[in-house]
Amino acid sequence: MCGRFAMDQKTDDLIQEFVAEGGDFRDWRPSYNVAPTETTLVVREREHDGDVTRTLDAVSWGLRPAWSKGKSPAPINARLESVATNGMFRNAFAARRCIVPMNGYYEWQTLPDGKQPYYIHGQTPVLAAAGLYEVRKDDDGEWALSMTIITREAADASGEIHDRMPVFLTDDVRADWLRPAKLGETDSMVSMLDSVSLTMASTITSYPVSRRVNSSRDDSVAKDDPTLVEPIELAE
Repeated sequence: MCGRFAMDQKTDDLIQEFVAEGGDFRDWRPSYNVAPTETTLVVREREHDGDVTRTLDAVSWGLRPAWSKGKSPAPINARLESVATNGMFRNAFAARRCIVPMNGYYEWQTLPDGKQPYYIHGQTPVLAAAGLYEVRKDDDGEWALSMTIITREAADASGEIHDRMPVFLTDDVRADWLRPAKLGETDSMVSMLDSVSLTMASTITSYPVSRRVNSSRDDSVAKDDPTLVEPIELAE
């Protein structure tokens, strides 16, 4: 699964990277330890009166469809193998697709003395993870966005540490993935994700990082501390 990631890009950098036109969330602050339920950013497209707009929007990590009630599950990941048919995700897969920008993500290896985090990253500063989003009214009656990240069987360096990895998009398919038109059939999109994510997996590597990453709720560890993603040497 993907349960924690880093995203240090500033709003203006993301607008330039993904050619977003508005909804530029200016309150975003870079974080090297984004955790479930926290706010992050997604890129999405919407159509109104024939015009398509690409925006950068703030979302909560953990998908909450409009029909979910109370303390219903808010999954942070959706499996590529079933995303088009699972009742939790199939409507969003057909019509509410997004990109979740990240620098890299974390996985943990269980060692005799505790859990050792690894930072898994690509060859470019920003990776485009395939995500799904939903829109619903929150408890205050305000419209709120939530998202989940699509994952697949690990085919990169994380396979040595964990069995799942995010589905990352190549540059040439970003526009097809974001297109807001509802899919008539989903098999070709699933096949495309499988293919391009394997291509991206070949570019991804990992290294161990500080165990300060382990607790996302520790106020003594600043989320904007770049040393969280610096490699460390493990004791023999």
